This record gives sequence, structure tokens and C-alpha cells, in this order.
Amino acid sequence: MTTSSVASDATQAFLPASRAQLNAIFAPKAVAVIGASEKPNSVGRILVANLQASTFGGAIFPVHPTRSSVLGLNAYPAIGDVPAAVDLAVIATPAPTVPGIIRECVAAGVKGAIVLAAGFREQGPDGVELERQVLAAARQGNLRLIGPNCLGIMRPPTGLNATFAAHMAHPGSVAFVSQSGALCTAILDWSKVENVGFSAFVSIGTMLDVGWGDLIDFLGDDPHTQSIILYMESIGAARAFLSAAREVTLTKPIIVLKAGRTAGAARAAVSHTGALVGSDAVLDAAFQRCGVLRVDTIAELFYLADVLAKQPRPQGPRLTILTNAGGPGVLAADALLRSGGRLAELTPETVEALNAVLPPHWSHGNPIDVLGDADPQRYGAALEILQADRNSDGVLVIRTPQVTAEPAQVADVVARYAKRLGKPVLASWMGGPATATGTATLSHSQIPTFPYPDTAARMFTAMWRYTDNLRGLYETPMLPGNREAPDLVAVAKLIEGARGNGRVLLTEAESKQLLAAYGIAAVETRSAASLEEALAHAAAIGYPVVLKLASATISHKSDVGGVQLNLFDADAVRRAYHTIGANVRPEDWLGVTVQPMVQEGYELIVGSHVDPQFGPVLVFGAGGQLVEVLGDQVLGLPPLTTTLARRMIVRTQIRRALQGIRGRPAIDMAALEELLVRFSQLVIEQRWIRAIEINPLFASYRASGDRALLALDARVVLYEPEVGVAQLPKPAIRPYPAQYVTPWTLKDGSKATIRPIRPEDEPLMVRFHQTLSERSVYMRYFAAMSLDARVAHDRLVRLCFIDYDREMALVVDREDPATGEHAIVAVGRLIKLYGKDEAEYAGLVSDLFQGHGLGTEVLRQLLRVARDEGIRRIVAETLPENRGMQRVFEKLGFRVRRLLSEGIVLAHIDL
Repeated sequence: MTTSSVASDATQAFLPASRAQLNAIFAPKAVAVIGASEKPNSVGRILVANLQASTFGGAIFPVHPTRSSVLGLNAYPAIGDVPAAVDLAVIATPAPTVPGIIRECVAAGVKGAIVLAAGFREQGPDGVELERQVLAAARQGNLRLIGPNCLGIMRPPTGLNATFAAHMAHPGSVAFVSQSGALCTAILDWSKVENVGFSAFVSIGTMLDVGWGDLIDFLGDDPHTQSIILYMESIGAARAFLSAAREVTLTKPIIVLKAGRTAGAARAAVSHTGALVGSDAVLDAAFQRCGVLRVDTIAELFYLADVLAKQPRPQGPRLTILTNAGGPGVLAADALLRSGGRLAELTPETVEALNAVLPPHWSHGNPIDVLGDADPQRYGAALEILQADRNSDGVLVIRTPQVTAEPAQVADVVARYAKRLGKPVLASWMGGPATATGTATLSHSQIPTFPYPDTAARMFTAMWRYTDNLRGLYETPMLPGNREAPDLVAVAKLIEGARGNGRVLLTEAESKQLLAAYGIAAVETRSAASLEEALAHAAAIGYPVVLKLASATISHKSDVGGVQLNLFDADAVRRAYHTIGANVRPEDWLGVTVQPMVQEGYELIVGSHVDPQFGPVLVFGAGGQLVEVLGDQVLGLPPLTTTLARRMIVRTQIRRALQGIRGRPAIDMAALEELLVRFSQLVIEQRWIRAIEINPLFASYRASGDRALLALDARVVLYEPEVGVAQLPKPAIRPYPAQYVTPWTLKDGSKATIRPIRPEDEPLMVRFHQTLSERSVYMRYFAAMSLDARVAHDRLVRLCFIDYDREMALVVDREDPATGEHAIVAVGRLIKLYGKDEAEYAGLVSDLFQGHGLGTEVLRQLLRVARDEGIRRIVAETLPENRGMQRVFEKLGFRVRRLLSEGIVLAHIDL
């Protein structure tokens, strides 16, 4: 049996990204130009001329209602009159004509189209209706469409130029995709001067059909493409983008220049594309979640693609700067530290060795200033020593114009030593045209070279961010402890009760009950409808206490004087009670709540709101009444693992206090991570919640256990009663599919759970592979495979940390009756095949449990999953000698066919 990579779509699990269909656009054998013309400077003429000048080797068919030829090529009145099959139609006619033309293309069997015209959604309701008609027509024939409002596409490695641009791009390894056609032409002009090449050059327009996710999937598998750079104004289908990006960033960097950081720019982007832009901070969180790098300038977009293509990724943030001038070294150090990098601290051995080869007045630290009279030999001696420095993750070599620092010779030395360093090497050759020879030498040696050292330092930090993002995303999270399942019945009762009464705001007491159902502890809270009850509760709790307004209509109690702190006696309680009552209207008054006054800790905020593009978004940071003033909060996308929760915490400033500061001990960080995971589960599962906030969440550095983290106040806002289930937003990242968890009993009577795999399963998968015989491994992989190779982290993390929209893996999790320890004893996997409603099956059972019916049961469960996910066919391969697997296939209704010439057995089942 074999495995393969997979694709997904934003709207439904397991839908293909239609990579095979995109081949009709990117690798057509025949292209029709609808709207072809001989009118000088017209789009139709330029398109035909560009295709004629292309070397893609396909046929070109101009389509014009009256002309018999265009630029010497036979022309046809309509696409249906073309005498050959057409793969790609490039439509250069006004917007109102496009729906009818797409219908004609579908009737003619065309599988790809590019719509160049503007005048759709950006023009208002009439344009939106035109788009609806175009998309409906395309869907009828499975036609994939790029645009509208775009320049077209180029495929430089094959010579295809289906644009109306003035030039053809050079071939290269960078794929460039842009929503702005005008920016495409500017970048194209710049690339001709700078001799920058592209594997694909795509103007995507307003993304009516083909979006970011489709193109990332396609380019991720494209052998011509090493890196992908995007100019983005709106993200479109967020779930498709995240799913594709998370898959591809492991092997190819994706770098994004996203317009609209400021409010004014965001409004301009909306007017340009007619699309929703969304929160920029949420977009940053989304990029971090899937390993995408964001830059702020066009120059950085290409700089970063260049350095990631040429140099290995740094394993840490520490940079060593080698320079022949102090000022540029200091500028580089400033830029490095401001962008989040660190100056490498030279080891004593490195300093001692440098003392032996450098003049006495060298800087004796990092930056390493080898002085203005440094010749190539001095640079070489320093680089020789830096090879052995274990504290450095990369080297930046700066050369400024000096009499003795020959740029070409120094470049030769750097190029020679760079191959030995085993870490990224960047260069800054300052001085203009006089440095051209040296710069060319460095470029030829795959060493990125920059005119200014501060730019080089920022690019190193960006390289490190890319490494760190990926490392964090695929770091194995901790196994969950004995986490009790949430009390979903209690939560449903709370929410249904409020909605049944027409309320959208839960009371504080109800909000804390909801949190408790998910294992999130709250401070003791007693409700009081009268002063006498408040006094009795305060005496029972013990002073000092806090009084808070109880209201079903006011959510921010502090804004109306509804929170009274540090009440040390009964008189203080009386005054607080009357103060709160005087500050609100009778219809907003339900009484007060009484709570103990907790101290010796930190006030945090944990919350969630709904973003119009990404659905539920998590918030964490410093809390309390000054939460907006402090501004120390970070965003994240649910669901979380403990690793992702930890990385949210680390991005805040308050984390330095939480880890212990000025004699105060650290709080229970593991408990805080676990709380964030539970909270993200709540947000994912309770879709009727529009907003939820714990502020403050009190993190004590004295208490432990259930008292270490306490919700002091909580606020839950529900959707309005008229909102239906179909209108509720979905998370941008598909959560754990708990609906596929089923109990099962093995033949020996031991209990097991058949469930989808999860990121925390990596240690269990290591132990699983340790139970496999060489024969089992051979039967699974059709070849021998060592244990070390099978349990390598980089491999297992891809198998455990899956995108459930792209594949589904079920494991049999057996609990040992004697020890209670858990072990994975079987795995079955469905991987969606690109461009088809098919999935490929692969399975493996531990030698210790073969013959227990595990393989049959896991495959039976996967058939149910496939039906639920819209899969129409499952295919598999096995070896002829694997009779047991063949019997399982036949038992479950597969058709089995032997291909003796290829030495394999094929099996398939239509669902």
C-alpha cells in the first residue's frame, strides 16, 4: 500500500484543490483568445501577439465574431466553432458578455479560463450578479477560472505567456502571485533589469474561482518552484489558504506582502478588489499558524525569497557580524536587535583565536571589526575561526570601500569559507558599481548580497522567524493529562435557557458555570438579591471581599461603577451595595455577587471573538481594567495544542513576570497552557457563543492546584435568537473530528478506542513502530525501512499533525488492562487524491495484535468516514503475497485485481 500527499478546499472536508484541472490553465495544449483583435494596442491584439511569441508549443485559436484571421492565424466566430479541443480560454471582452461566453466554453468542453475584464463585484450589486452567473456556468462544466480583473498568467519555464503585459518574464525558481495587475507589470519591469526569474507569474485578480489555496497547492507540487511569493489584498477562502499553506511551508517558503495594514489602506483594498479585508492582527496570527512569512515592502518580498533559496535556514537567532568598519556593523546590530534577532556572544576560545590573527585594536566583541585596513587574508583568517564558534547561528560579512579591501578578492574568500560554515552566510558589499565584480562572485556562490547591512540583518531575522515558526508548529505537544470531558449537557442547558428567554448575555454566574463545565475554575461567587444576603455571604466568605453588579444587560460592569474592591468590613459592603445600585437603572439590576478578594498574582485576559473571515479568534495577554491601555495581548486561531498555547504566552510581555521576576516565583505555566487548550476547545465546540472573555483570569504565584488559575470575572455573549445554525461561523482550521471516536473491544477482551490521530500521538507512534517486524514493514512500504528512518521526528510529525480536511488517519488506542498504559496497535489512513473525489487507503497493524480483526475494523470505520466526507471511491495497492490484506478488501466489498506484470495487487471500492 502506498501513501500520497493530499489537498483540500475551504467549503467542505476532503474536496480536491483540482490540481489536474489547473493544468489546463498552466500547461495548455491549445489556447483560445476570445476577443482577439488586430486593433493596435488593444488587449486582444497583445494577447495573440504574446502567445505567438511564446514557446509553449501549443495551438492558438483567435475568436472574433466577424474576422476570418487575426495576426495571420485563422479566426473563428465562437468558441464552439474552433475545430480542436481547447484547454484554456483567455477572455478579453467586456464584463457583461462574460457569463454567456463561459456557458459557451463549458459547452465546448473547455476546462480552464482567464477573465481579464474589470467591472464585476467592485462595481456593486450588478457586478456581483454577473459574478454569480459566471460562477454558476463554470461549475456546470467543472471549468476552473482565474480572474476577473487580472493581467493573466505566465509560465516562463515552458514559455507560456497568456497576458497582455509588455514583456515575458525570465525563467527562474520563484512563483509570484498578485492580486494587483499593475503591480505585476511593475515587478516584471524591475525583474528584467535585475535579471530575476520566475517559475510562474500569476495575476489572480478578484479570485472568483481559483484562489490562494488552489495556487499554493499547485505551486507546492510544481518542480519548477522553490519558493512562493504573494501580493495579497484580501485572503478570500481563509480555510483553503491555511490548509494549503500549512502543507506547503514545510518544503517551500511562502512569503506574503499583505496590503491594508492601516485603516485607510484597508479601505482602498476593499474598493480595489470588492472583497472583505478583515483584521490585520488576525491575519498576522493566521500567517504564524501556518508558517507563512509576512514582509512589509516589495524589496523584502524578493530579498527573502532569494536568501531562503540560496542559504540553509538558521537554527537560532544569533548572528555574528564581521566588518571592516564600525559604523555599518553597529547599524546592522541595531537592525538585528530591533527585528527580534540576537548578537552572538563569542566564546572565549573564539576571542582568544581572533586575538592571535587580528590587530590589537580589533573590537574584541560582536560585531567583529577587523579594521579598515583588512585585506582578504584577514577576512579569511577570521572566517576560519568562526567556523568553530558554537554560539553563532549565522554570519553577516560586511565590506566597505577601503584601500586594502579589494571587493572581488574578499568575495572570493567569503565564497570559499561559506561552504564550510554549515550555517547561513549573508553579505553586504557597500560601494556601488565598484563592487559589481565581488557581488557577482558572491551571487554565483549562492551568497545573498545586499547594498546595506541593516537590510541584511533584517533578512537574517526573517530567516530565523521562518525556522522558528515551523519548529513551533510541528513541535510535539504534551500528552493531555487526565482531562475530564466537558459537561456538554450543562452547557447546552445554560445556552438554551438564555436563548429561550430572548437573552444574548449570560450573567456572570452563568458564565462561570459554563467555564466550570470545561474544567476552568472560577473564584467562589455567591449571588445576593438583597443587602442582607450580601452581608451574610461576605461574612461567610471572610473579608476582604469584592461586590460586583449582577445584570443580564450590562456586560462591562466596571464602566458603570459596578465593581467595588477591597471591602474589609460590613460597613464597606453596605456602602458598595448602595453605590452599585445607584449607578444603574432598575431594569439592569439583578442584585450583586460577592467574591473573596484574591491577591499575590497577575491579572490576565483570555477571550475570543469572531472574525468575519477566520471565524473564532483567541485573545491572551495582560488583563484587568487597563487591558486596552496596556495593549499586551496576542491573537491565535483555535484549536490549540499545549505547544501552540505556549507560543501564544511567549509572545506577550507579561510572560516575563509569569516566569518569575524580582524574587517572585513563577506561576504554573503548564496549567496555564492546559487552560488555554481547554478554552480553545470551548470556543470550537460552543458555536452559539459570539464572544467570551475571562477578565481578569487571576494567575497566582503563591497558590497551587485548582487555586493557581481562577476566573475572577467572565462574560459570554450569544448570537441573537434569529440567527440560525447555518449562519454560525466555522473555525478557519478544522478541529479534531471527535465524531469519529468509537470504543471497541479486542478479541482478548481488552478495551480500545478507535479514534483520529492527533499531534500528541508521536511518542505512541514511536513505540508502535518498535513493535513491527521487518516483514510487516516490507508489506506496508514495499521496501525495507529502518526503525530510525520510520521514527524520525520530521517524518512522524507529518503523520501525526495532519490536516483533517486533507486526510484522515484512525488509530486503535489500546489500554493495557494491567497497567492502564495506552498503546497504538493499528493505524489506517485515507489520503485524498488531488483532482478527484477519491482517497487512497494504507494500513498497518502491530505484529503483537495481528489476527485480532483490527485491520478489518479500522478499514470498516474509514469507509464510514469516507462516506461522511463525500469520498466516492477508495483505492489501495498491496503486494501479491499479502493475502491477509486481500481477504480484508474482499470481505468489505472491494474489487481486487492483480497486475502480475507490475508485481502489485490493486483494490478499489465505489461508495
